[in-house]
Amino acid sequence: MRKKVIAGNWKMNMLPNEAIDYIQSFAPMVENAEAEVILCVPYTDLFYALLNTQGTNIKIGAQNMHFEETGAYTGEVSGKMLKVVGVEYVIIGHSERRQMFNETDETVNKKIKTAFENELKPIVCVGETLEEREAGKTVEKITTQTRLALEGLNASQVKNTIIAYEPIWAIGTGKTATSEDANNSIKEIRAEIKKIYGEDIANEVIIQYGGSVKSSNAKELFNTSDIDGGLVGGASLKPEEFSKIVKYNEN
Repeated sequence: MRKKVIAGNWKMNMLPNEAIDYIQSFAPMVENAEAEVILCVPYTDLFYALLNTQGTNIKIGAQNMHFEETGAYTGEVSGKMLKVVGVEYVIIGHSERRQMFNETDETVNKKIKTAFENELKPIVCVGETLEEREAGKTVEKITTQTRLALEGLNASQVKNTIIAYEPIWAIGTGKTATSEDANNSIKEIRAEIKKIYGEDIANEVIIQYGGSVKSSNAKELFNTSDIDGGLVGGASLKPEEFSKIVKYNEN
C-alpha cells in the first residue's frame, strides 16, 4: 500500500527566524503522523530548517534547482548544492515556474534527471489551466506532461518520483477540484505511467493532489483510491492548519 506524502510549499514566504519559530511549533504537532511530512522552503531558510528538524520526522525540500552542476547561471542553485547541505526533496516544474519563468517540459525532464544524479527525490508538478479544462483537454495535458517529464528515466527512478497533480485553476484561488475529479485525473496519470512502465511500477508511484487543499477538505481528498497525499501551498504557512492536514484522519 502506498504511503501518504504531504508536502508544504512555502513559496516566497518565511524569513529564517519565522521558519525556526514555525518548525518549533509545528514539529510536536506532527511527531506521530502516519504520513511522510515535507517542508519545501526558500533557499535562505534551508540551513535553519534542516538544523531545526534534526531528530524530528519532518523532511526538508527545496522549491527549484538548475539542471547544470556548475556554470555561469547567476542566481541559480544546483542539485549538488542542495544535496551537500542535506536536502532530500526538490519541487520541479511547479506551474508558477512554468508560467512565470518559462520552464518547459524539456527543462523539467532535465532537472528530474539531475535530481536523481544527486540523490534528490523530485516532486514533479503537472496540471491544466482553466481554459484547457473547459476545452476538455485535461487528460491530454496532464498525461503529456507526465510522459515528457519521465522520458528517459529507468523504472527505479520512476518509482521514486513523486508527481503532484495541481490543476492551475485551483492553485491559490480557493477553488478545489472535487475529490472525484481529482482522483479521476490522478487515475489518468497512473494509467499513462502503466502504459510505459507497467502496472507494478504505476501502482508504486506516489501521486499527490495540490490546489487549495485545507483541513476541511483533506480527509475527503486523501481517502480516495489514488490520491497519495498533497502538495499544499497557502495552508502550509500556518502550523496548526497544516498539522491538521497532515493528520487528516484524526479530524
